[in-house]
Amino acid sequence: MTFDRDPFVLLTGLRDWLLVFGGFVGIIFSATILVALGIYGTSGPVAVMGRVWQGLHDFTQLSSRRIWAISRLTILEAWRRKALWVFAVFAFLMMFAGWFLDSELRTDMQVKNAVSFALTTVLWLTIPVLLLLSCWGIPEDIRVRSLHTVVTKPVRRNEIVIGRILGFSTVSAMIVAIMGVVGYVWVLRQVPEDDHPELSIGKRFCLAVGLLPDLPQDVTVKKFCRMPVYGTLEFVDREGTIAAKGLNTGDIWEFRSYIEGGTKSAARYKFAVDEPVDQIKLESRFEAFRTHKGRIGQSLLVRYVLVNPTKGSRVPLPSFEIKEFSLNEQFIKREVSYYDEDLKDTRTVDLFKDLVYFDDDEKIKHNVFQVEVQCLDSGQYLGMARTDFFIRLPDRSFLVGYFKAVFGIWLLTVFIVSIGVTASTFVKGPVATLLTFSVLIVGQGFRDFMIKLITGEQKGGGPLESWYRLVTHMNDTLALPDTVSVQIMQGIDKVLLSGLWLTQHLIPDLSSFVMSPYIANGFDIPWGVAMFRSLAMTIGYLIPCLLVGYYSLTLRELEAK
Repeated sequence: MTFDRDPFVLLTGLRDWLLVFGGFVGIIFSATILVALGIYGTSGPVAVMGRVWQGLHDFTQLSSRRIWAISRLTILEAWRRKALWVFAVFAFLMMFAGWFLDSELRTDMQVKNAVSFALTTVLWLTIPVLLLLSCWGIPEDIRVRSLHTVVTKPVRRNEIVIGRILGFSTVSAMIVAIMGVVGYVWVLRQVPEDDHPELSIGKRFCLAVGLLPDLPQDVTVKKFCRMPVYGTLEFVDREGTIAAKGLNTGDIWEFRSYIEGGTKSAARYKFAVDEPVDQIKLESRFEAFRTHKGRIGQSLLVRYVLVNPTKGSRVPLPSFEIKEFSLNEQFIKREVSYYDEDLKDTRTVDLFKDLVYFDDDEKIKHNVFQVEVQCLDSGQYLGMARTDFFIRLPDRSFLVGYFKAVFGIWLLTVFIVSIGVTASTFVKGPVATLLTFSVLIVGQGFRDFMIKLITGEQKGGGPLESWYRLVTHMNDTLALPDTVSVQIMQGIDKVLLSGLWLTQHLIPDLSSFVMSPYIANGFDIPWGVAMFRSLAMTIGYLIPCLLVGYYSLTLRELEAK
């Protein structure tokens, strides 16, 4: 995970939602009109319009008292079904999890393992409980005929759907909140903040919640949430020519490119800056590739050069040894002193007055702070990607970041509850469970594969072509023969893939709900990238779920078990 996703744009997301939602409603409405016209004649469309008008009327006459009554009964039902017994399983896992986590690892790996285990346990213990509760609630009410008593009262079908979703969402909020608090306390105990027993309880509490008062110099904060500011990256080869990528040292994973040591080869990072500060903190996590052993006991030497191309200024900073598989932090004060080799004298420049410049490039158009990264060891190579080097803003509270991830888990459970309750209004419990679980699996792990199939990036073609290649033992890199049967087969595959395109737009990308990798790797969860995206996605799918659930429950024969 790169922690550098594009921010969520509300207007763009709203436009896409209106297009998909409008198209979905239009297709369903047109198909219903045609079916009613074919079965009932001209009176069919009139009856359909009457149903639509009745639905609009019901949604404008909602009663908060009736909705809360159904929600309260839903919570009591979950209590009677021993849904909260999941706490016992969670507590059991927390009691013995420390036995299987290695305490001899580096501090960052200990934090990563502990946070990942706590949040993953909360996620995968909560999802099955809410999945079964939401998918079996309404079908079970119909089976035991308890729903018949409710619908004979002045309770509308949409209030039943809303009450069910609200009740199960409240249950999930209680479960996730309690598990989140217990998990947070467990993480604090599993990875203690310091080894100084002389610290007062108040200072320990401030460390735990991220307030960070004045503490002794040797107290190291182990749990924090970094705030990175990423820039753009371009490479300079050994001849001084600008390139989009660096060298490939033979690694099959081309995430990082490499610069050659002891030459003009360098990596240029450009960061957009807003306002002057007293100092800038740079953090990097580069990767070394060695062609010889080098100096025994010494890692690769790296140097940062601050560049202002508009003034022709180049300010080299002191070189340092790169720490592989660890963080490299550099502090640059506003006044930078360096030795000018041309003037043979020490000069002092202002970081923002002399080095920051305005770049009118289409990708930037902002005040830019440019840093060149050089490898000084000849015959060695330094690998880097765009996210391996960033400006680090002041850290944020680990407590706030942790519970942002817990909130993301709750939003995911609300999404599952919405889909499960909606599915249970038109199919029985087992089918609703399978349908909701399929949406969860496809949205979590198969969207990238679907996109590759739709765009043609995935080799092997559609279902029929893949079957043909499998039977004929034909490699996916070979071209198919140009025959009529092959053309027909590929035409059918295009139709099938168009249905996959519709599925891709109906099933969301659920990866934004899982925010634990941010916290586990020491990064804060950005509001615009993950939090706002997940919240908008939940609301965006809640609205059509209410409509589908209302009309499905209205048309369903409740006497049929």
